[in-house]
Amino acid sequence: MQNFNWQRTDLIDESEEVVLHQTKEQKETLEESSGIQIEDRNAGRVKITDVVVNAEGEQQIGKKKGQYITLSVPTLTLEDRDGFEQLEKELLVNFKKMHESMSWKEDDKILIIGLGNRTITPDAIGPYLIDHLHSLDVIDEKFVMYAPGVTGQTGYETGEFVAAIAERLKPKLIIVVDALATRASDRLCKTIQLTNTGIHPGSGVGNKRKEISYEMLGIPVTAIGIPTVVDAPVLIADAVEVMLRSIAARVSERSKPSSKLSLSSWQPDINKELDMSLVQPIFGEWATWSKEERQQLFAETFAGSHNQLMVTPKEADYWIDNYAKLVSSMLMNWANNL
Repeated sequence: MQNFNWQRTDLIDESEEVVLHQTKEQKETLEESSGIQIEDRNAGRVKITDVVVNAEGEQQIGKKKGQYITLSVPTLTLEDRDGFEQLEKELLVNFKKMHESMSWKEDDKILIIGLGNRTITPDAIGPYLIDHLHSLDVIDEKFVMYAPGVTGQTGYETGEFVAAIAERLKPKLIIVVDALATRASDRLCKTIQLTNTGIHPGSGVGNKRKEISYEMLGIPVTAIGIPTVVDAPVLIADAVEVMLRSIAARVSERSKPSSKLSLSSWQPDINKELDMSLVQPIFGEWATWSKEERQQLFAETFAGSHNQLMVTPKEADYWIDNYAKLVSSMLMNWANNL
C-alpha cells in the first residue's frame, strides 16, 4: 500500500511510540529505549496520561523534550456538567503543578494567545477563549490577551505576531490555546492536552507554521489544546471496527444462555478480547487485519478525495464554547492564587 499520513494527531499519547506501552513490560522497554517516562492514572472520571520526554527521547521519536499531560473523560457529553467540572478541576491541578517552580513578582505579566480562525468553528477555540476572558467582570491585571487570527487571514506568520508582542511586553509566561487534531473519533472534544513544549500552529491538519516555544522566544510557553477534528478515513475505520467487533461478539456468544434469556434487545460486549476470525467467512481476510491496517486501506482508497477531509462533531459550536469557558475559568482560578 502507498503510505498516507492517516495518523495525523497533535496528541502525544496517540503517537505510535507512546501507544506501545499498553503492558508493564512494554512500558519499561519504551522508557529504557527511547527516553520516555509514562504515568497513567485516574482522578474520578478523568483519565490522565503524563508523558515526559528527555533529550534522548526527543531524538528518537521526534517529539520535543518536555512534559505532556492529557486529560480525558471518555463518557463526556454536552449536558454533562459533572464531567466538565471534574475536567476543569484536574486541569487546574496539573496546570499548577507544571508551573509550581516559577516565582512571581507583582509586576510580572502573562501573555495569553488564542490561536485559530474565528470563522471556522472547530478552529475557533482560541478566539472564543479570549472573548470569554474579556467578558469577565474582573480581568486579572497580570493578563494580556490577544487573538492574532491565522496567516491566511492576515498574510503574516502568527508566530511573528506573538514574537513581536512578547518582545515588547516581556511576559514571564506565554499561554497558547488552540484546537488540535486527533486520530481517534471517540476522543473528539473529550480531551485536553497540556504541555510546556510550545506549539506548531496548524500542524495537526498538515498546515505547519512557525513554532511558538521557549526555543524561539526565550520565554516559557505553555500550550493548552483541545482535539476538535479527525481525518475522515479514521472515522470510517472506527465505524467499521465497531461493526466487525459487534458481529464477532454476537457470533461468539450466540450459543450462550445469556443471549437467549435477555428480555430486551441483547447487546454484546465489544470491548473484550474477541476472535476476529469468526467474521472472516462473512467479510473475507481483511476483517482480521489490525485496526491500523484498515485505516491505511481507507486512506489509500480515498486518496485524492476524502483523504484530505477533516470531520468535526455537528455540535462543534457548543463544544467550543464550553471549552472556552472551562479554560478561561481555570486560568482565572490559577491567577487568583499567584
